[in-house]
Amino acid sequence: MSTGNWVEADLDELDVTEETADSTPLPVVAIVGRPNVGKSTLVNRIIGRREAVVEDVPGVTRDRVTYEANWRGRRFTVVDTGGWDPDATGMNLRIAEQAQIAAELADVIVFVVDATVGATDADEIVGSILRQSGKPVILTANKVDNQQIEMEAAALWSLGLGEPHAVSALHGRSSGDLLDVVLEALPETPAVTFGDKRGPARVALLGKPNVGKSSLLNKLAGQERVLVDPMAGTTRDPVDELIELGDKTWRFVDTAGIRRRDRELQGADFYAAMRTRAALDRSEVAIVLIDASEPLTEQDLRIISLVIESGRAMVVAFNKWDLVDEDRRYYLEREIDRQLVRTPWALRVNISALTGRHMDRLVPALEKALDSWSTRVPTSRLNAFLTDLVHATPPPVRSGKQPKILFATQASTEPPKFVLFTSGWLEDTYRRFIERRIREEFGFAGSPIEVTMKIREKRQKKDR
Repeated sequence: MSTGNWVEADLDELDVTEETADSTPLPVVAIVGRPNVGKSTLVNRIIGRREAVVEDVPGVTRDRVTYEANWRGRRFTVVDTGGWDPDATGMNLRIAEQAQIAAELADVIVFVVDATVGATDADEIVGSILRQSGKPVILTANKVDNQQIEMEAAALWSLGLGEPHAVSALHGRSSGDLLDVVLEALPETPAVTFGDKRGPARVALLGKPNVGKSSLLNKLAGQERVLVDPMAGTTRDPVDELIELGDKTWRFVDTAGIRRRDRELQGADFYAAMRTRAALDRSEVAIVLIDASEPLTEQDLRIISLVIESGRAMVVAFNKWDLVDEDRRYYLEREIDRQLVRTPWALRVNISALTGRHMDRLVPALEKALDSWSTRVPTSRLNAFLTDLVHATPPPVRSGKQPKILFATQASTEPPKFVLFTSGWLEDTYRRFIERRIREEFGFAGSPIEVTMKIREKRQKKDR
């Protein structure tokens, strides 16, 4: 293998850093109210994008979900909550409890009431609780789309929470005025600073519905951060949680379960799937949870493929391992090897989110996967390795000619991408062989890598 006239860029000297905000906690604004009064629509209006799942049925938002917002240069955190119904039972009661926790943790509470309905008995009870909270409460009359409804909204003074601020979250009417009031009530926002260090690594929790993602997040957080229920589809919005593990802060993102076919999804489930993919795209590493007590399904393999296509580092966690007996474990290991034959590099851990079994193995696996994801192989080492490899196992002959690898370089990290400059086409099997040998030589456990080629164009001889 010859470098010829290729100019070798000193890629190893490049050190790309990322701007990150100061780690000082932002003030928190909780958006609360009874079900279907437009809380998520208001959240989307505040953050300036359609992020929270919205549908015209109660109970779409089930957990407390955080977003960062910015108004007039001041940054704060907005918490979207499920419907707060004092008379709720079952799942609705647990949703209401999450909303109450959000209000207790907030610096400012925005209490949303449907102005077209007026103050209900539930609004009166929630208003009474909020008056006793000692927190600044901003009464917001939503769905005020015309002057007539604005006049009717004045009746909400009866809640004893001060002036009702009339807005239309759907159309944006007076939303800026509402945000001005929110800023006045907020404590001072920390200034934005930039540094060389990145923020906490983002870890997306993926898996089919009811596989234990929310249970895992709650176990890691040491509290019931998100709702857990035997009913599949409890999580709709991605839920972020900062968690201290292994002397390091991680940002875990619980996502909605990915169902079998996107075309089968409707309404909130369709948008929840979109949010899950967006959460994956914003993450550095994904934990794919698989139910160890059941055989691997096409759905599990499709989720793994989704992570590979995204280029993110990956840890496959086999949950509910405590439910698997010794005989089943023996056959399961071989089943996994067979079905994950295309992704032997994926790191695997066997855990129980319910009991906490082997949870200590999760952080080392995440750290190893992230290290692999950001690894850069020095160009000189890469070319020396490929020279020996090609000498021992030359590329297969194609159309009577044997292609040569002239030079190689690692074009990027996160994920690692390698480019082979060649004199001709390399068969797919040979490129997979090179990828496998690169992994054997340099590691990359837990990270996808990409090996592409750039064929040198033939120079045309000039007539003399």
